[in-house]
Amino acid sequence: MNKTAQTIKNRLSLRAPQSESLEILSKLANELELNNEVDLIAEFKKVRALYPTCSDFERDFPSITFALATGVGKTRLMGAFIAYLYLEKGIKNFFVLAPGTTIYNKLVEDFSNLNNPKYVFQGISEFVQSPPRIITSDNYTEARQATLFTESVKINVFNIQRISSEMRGGREPRIKRLSEYLGESYFNYLSELDDLVILMDESHHYRAVAGMKAINELKAVLGLELTATPIDTRGNKFKNVVYEYSLAHGLRDGFLKDPAVATRRDFNPDQYKNDPKELDLIKLEDGIRIHEDTKVALDIYSRDTGNRLVKPFVLVVARDTAHANELKEVIESDRFFEGRHKGVVMEIHSNQSGSEKEENVQKLVDLEKPENTIEIVIHVNMLKEGWDVTNLYTIIPLRASNAQILTEQTIGRGLRLPYGKKTGVDKVDKLTIIAHDRFQAIVDAANDPNSIIRKENIIEIDPDNLPEDQTIVTSISIYGEILQKQEKSLETISNQKEKEEASINLQAKQVIFDTVSNLGGEITNINDLKTEEVKKIVFERMIERVESEPQQNLFRHEIIEAAKKEYEEVIEEVIEKTISIPRILIQQSNEVATGYNEFELDTSNLNYQPVSEEIIRATLRTNELEVLQSESGGVVRDIPINILVNELINYPDIDYDQASDLLYKLANQAVLKLGKNRPDDELRNIVLYHKREIAKYIYSTERTFLHGASRF
Repeated sequence: MNKTAQTIKNRLSLRAPQSESLEILSKLANELELNNEVDLIAEFKKVRALYPTCSDFERDFPSITFALATGVGKTRLMGAFIAYLYLEKGIKNFFVLAPGTTIYNKLVEDFSNLNNPKYVFQGISEFVQSPPRIITSDNYTEARQATLFTESVKINVFNIQRISSEMRGGREPRIKRLSEYLGESYFNYLSELDDLVILMDESHHYRAVAGMKAINELKAVLGLELTATPIDTRGNKFKNVVYEYSLAHGLRDGFLKDPAVATRRDFNPDQYKNDPKELDLIKLEDGIRIHEDTKVALDIYSRDTGNRLVKPFVLVVARDTAHANELKEVIESDRFFEGRHKGVVMEIHSNQSGSEKEENVQKLVDLEKPENTIEIVIHVNMLKEGWDVTNLYTIIPLRASNAQILTEQTIGRGLRLPYGKKTGVDKVDKLTIIAHDRFQAIVDAANDPNSIIRKENIIEIDPDNLPEDQTIVTSISIYGEILQKQEKSLETISNQKEKEEASINLQAKQVIFDTVSNLGGEITNINDLKTEEVKKIVFERMIERVESEPQQNLFRHEIIEAAKKEYEEVIEEVIEKTISIPRILIQQSNEVATGYNEFELDTSNLNYQPVSEEIIRATLRTNELEVLQSESGGVVRDIPINILVNELINYPDIDYDQASDLLYKLANQAVLKLGKNRPDDELRNIVLYHKREIAKYIYSTERTFLHGASRF
C-alpha cells in the first residue's frame, strides 16, 4: 500500500476489507490510463492480469466491482476512494449513483453533513478548509458555470431511479435538457470532463435499467461499483468483480452480529397447521420476550462500560397489508402483555402514501435516536438496502417462505453492530430470528456449504470454462422455458425503444408467473385462471408484488399495465403446457340424515403433561445452543373449554349448530380430567399445546361410540 492509501486508511480508521479494497484501487489506478479516450480491450487486459475474477467490464468504460457484505461499510469506502483519487491522481469530479430515494438521501447526508457522525471524509484534513461541493438531483439545475471550477472536488449525487423514470416513453432525462445557468445541459457539462469517475452504490439494482444507457454516454474514466450482492436482478453473476468480501467473511471476522434462530423446546409446529393465528401469537410472544431480554442486556452493558445506551427494536414481517393491520391491533391490545406496547408499534408497506408514508420512512431512519419511541416495526416487503440502522435485534417472520430465502432476505437488515465492533457480550452481539415453524430447516440451510452463512465466494469459475468432458445439465419449469425464449429474442432487437418495451413485457410475464405459481389451493382447476374472480385476485397480488419492489422495478407502472395486457395470452400458454390431474370427489346420492346421541367421554387414558416454554436459541455460524427462560404473561387466550371446542369443529363431519351442547359437555369432561390437582396455568399450557391431540382423542372416542348407534 502506498503512502497516500496508508494515510487515508489511518485517518478514516478503515477496516481490513475496506483497506484491502483501497489497496486494489491504488494498484489499478497506477496501471490504468484514467482518461476517456482509452483502448477498452487493452485496459481490460491490465485488470484481468491482476484480478482473474474480472472477465468483462460490462460497461462502455473501465468499470470494476467491489463486493462487500452488508454492514462492512461501503459508504465510507466510497469516501476513501474519492479521497485517494483526488490526493494521489488529482481527480476532482465524481458522479455517485444511488438506486433509489432512501439510499440517495442517505448518501447526500453522509457526503455533505460535516456534523454527521457518519460523514465519510471525517479526518481528511485536505477537505476541512475546502470541503467537496455536493451537487444533487435536486439542485444541479442551479449550478452556475462560473462556480463549478472554484471547488477542489465536486461530488455529484444522483438517483438512477429518477433518471430512469424521466426516460419513459423515449423522452430525454432532465439532466440532458438545457440549463439556463450553464447554457448547455448538465449532462453535456459532465460528459466533457476529462476526469469523471462514477461510483455506483448497490449496483446490482440497475444494471439493466434505461438510466444506465445514459450513464454509459458520460465517458467516465473509471467506474467503481459497490454491492453486497454481485448478482443482478435476473440472477446473473457480475463479471467485473475484483474483490469479494462476503457475509461469511464478515461473520467470521466479527464485523457483524451473529445471526441466531429461536424456537421453544420440543416445539411441534404441526400442532398449528389448522391454526396459523395461534402460531403467529406464540412467535410474537417469544419475540417480545427475547426483545425485553435484549433491552436489559444492552442497558447493563451501557452502565458497566459507560457506552451510550442502545435501544433495540423488533421487526415483524407480515404476509400482506391486511395481516399487518391485524398484527398491530393485537400487539397494541390490552390482552397482549397487559397492553404494555400501545403506541410503540408502526406499520410500513406499499399501500401507504403521501405524508403517512414519508412520516413512517423518517421514523425508520430515526430509529437509532434515543428520542424515538418505536420498539416494534411491522412491514410488508418494504425494507431494502439503505435502511442503515444498527439497533435491530429481533426479527419475527410471519410470512411463509422457504428456509434458504428466509435466511438470505431477512438477516441482512439486522447485522450491523451498534458499537461498530463486537463487545464480547453475547446478547449485545446477536441478532435473533424467531422461527418456531422453520427452526431446524433454517439451521440445516445455514449449515449448507452454499448458504450465505458459509459460502465465502459467490464469484467462482465460469461454467463455460469447464473442461470439455464436463457439462452442467439444468432443468427448467414451463414458466422458465417461456421466459427463456423471450430473453433470447431480446438479444436480436437493436432499436433501444423496442428493446425497452420488450424488456418490460418480459418482466410483466415474470410477475404473472410468480403470482400465479403462488396461488396454491385458491384455484381448484387450471382453467380457473381464466375466471374474472381469479383474475381479480391475480391482478391485486401482481400490483402488490411490483409496488413492493420500488428500487428494482423502476418501470413498475408500465410493468403492471403490460401484465394486464399479456395476462390472457400467457395463461393460454400455461394451460396448453400443463397436464391437469383431476380431483376425484365421491358423494353419496341419496339423502343422509345425521345427528348425535348423548354419551360420556372415557377420560381414563387422557393424560398429558405441561410443555416446556423454554426458548431455545441456536447461533447459525457456530451451532451453539442456549436456553432462555420464558416468563409468564403474553397473550391472553380463550378459556380451555372454548379452545377445545374450536379445535373439534375443524372436523368436517361435526356440525356445531347441531352438537354444541354435546361438544361443550365433552370438552368440559376433558378439561376436568386434565386439570385435576393442577394450577390454572398448567391446565392452560396443556390445552394450548396439546389441543390437536386432545380434540383427536375426543373425536376418535365419538367415532368409536358410533358403532353403538349413537349417531343417526
